[in-house]
Formats: sequence, C-alpha cells, structure tokens
Amino acid sequence: MIDLTAAYDRCEEITRNEAKNFAYGIRLLPPDRRKAMAALYALARRVDDIGDGDAAVADKLTQLRAVRASLAAVSVGEHDPDDAVLVALADASQRYPIPLEAFGELVDGCEMDCRQSTYETFEDLVVYCRCVAGSVGRLSLGVFGTEKRAEAEPLADALGIALQITNILRDVLEDRTSMGRVYLPQADLAQFGCEPDGTGPTEAMAALIRLEAGRARERYDEGLQLLDLLDHRSRACVAAMAGIYRRLLTRIEADPAAVLVSRISLPAWEKAWVAARSLAGAGA
Repeated sequence: MIDLTAAYDRCEEITRNEAKNFAYGIRLLPPDRRKAMAALYALARRVDDIGDGDAAVADKLTQLRAVRASLAAVSVGEHDPDDAVLVALADASQRYPIPLEAFGELVDGCEMDCRQSTYETFEDLVVYCRCVAGSVGRLSLGVFGTEKRAEAEPLADALGIALQITNILRDVLEDRTSMGRVYLPQADLAQFGCEPDGTGPTEAMAALIRLEAGRARERYDEGLQLLDLLDHRSRACVAAMAGIYRRLLTRIEADPAAVLVSRISLPAWEKAWVAARSLAGAGA
C-alpha cells in the first residue's frame, strides 16, 4: 500500500516531466490544490498514453475499459491501494468537488482516437475537443472552486476546446506523419483544395490553419471570461496556462506554414514570463 504523500509526489513528478505548459500554471496554486491538479493530470496522462501508444486498437480499448473500471472504484473508495495515481485522485476527490464522471468523457475522446483518424466537420472536431479537453477544464474547475459553477462550467469547456485546437495546430505535422491522424476537418480541407490526408499546397494549407486558429481565438475570448469567476490564485493558474497557449496561437497565426514543417513551441523563459505576469494579475 502506497502512502498518500508518496502518491501525490508521484503525480507531481509525472506532471513536471510530461506537462511542460500545464505545470507552469499549476505551480501558481496553493500546495493542496496544486497536488490535486497533479492527480487530475496524472490520470488524464494515463488515458492519453493509452491512446497514443503502439498497442493494437483492440488492446487499447481493453485498457480504456480498465480505466473506466478504476474510476468507478475510486468513486466508491475501492481503488487499488498500490496505484499512486488512483490513491491521490481518490483523496483529491474527497477534498474537492471534482466531477469524476468527466473522466468518462476523456476516455470517450480517447476511444474516438482509437476508432477514427479524421473528423468530417469543425462541429465534429469540437465534439472531440470537448471530450478530451473541455472535460479537463470542468475537472479542474472542481479544484479551483467558484461560487457560480453553472456559469463557469461552459466557460471552462470553451477554454479547454481553445487549448485543444491550439494543440492540434501545433502538432499537425506530427499527428499526420507519426500517428496517422488528421484533425483538420475534412470539409475544410476540401474547401481549401487540400487532400483528405492533410496535405496540399503550402499557401492553401496555411490559409486553412489560419482559419482554424481564428476559431480557436474566438473560444479563448469566450472561455477567458472564466477568470472573473475564480479567486486570485486559481485565476493566475488559468491565466498562465491560457496565456502560454494564446501566445503559441499568435505565433502560429503569424506564420501558419511553419507548423507544416516542424512542431513549434515557446522557449522556457517566455513561459516563465507569462506565468509571472499572470500571478501579478495582468491576466492572459
């Protein structure tokens, strides 16, 4: 049986090693909430790793069913006491009103990745983004806390969608070449005269990426209204994470063709500057 301190330490280690952008935000939270957010991330990472792994689709789906079963066990206090992530998540869910059922939506999104490699319309893509990222926004809201949860949840959802679209644009080359996935909507590819496999003339692909970036920015504008519903430290956390991704989106908009040849990112100093600015109250 793993003790609670070691369980949280393991989750924070996973977050530091695997969530470069996410970690800049959650380090601005008080210790207890930071640990709870690390537990959320560690479980979400477990789901993502299954979806992105090399196992056969049938094996991935079996592993995802096991994750669903483990979440059900957490909800009734019957989880594996030797699983650090589940131990930490169970404790966090007792301390905070975390909607564990939202993890089920995250698993739904991962199953989409297992079963399909394309999305027909932007609306279809939004459904996927809501599953894999809007769900995390709503889970995080349980840790952040707010007196206006009904108002805050759709904003957290919108912000999660914005972050995921930014990820998709950043990783468009890697997803296509390494994972065999084309998240850019098929209808949009056709509209711009590009191929279903996510390739096409550079000028046309750049215009398409700029279109999707504009759609992401609209959702940032909506989702960042969430900041007004959070306390100072939670607001700083969200502002830091969103600020890092919005600056990345700005870079993509300025040179959309760049993501067609390599994965772009922000330097560490710039991420740290965004985080410090967020803590100081400058917003995202």
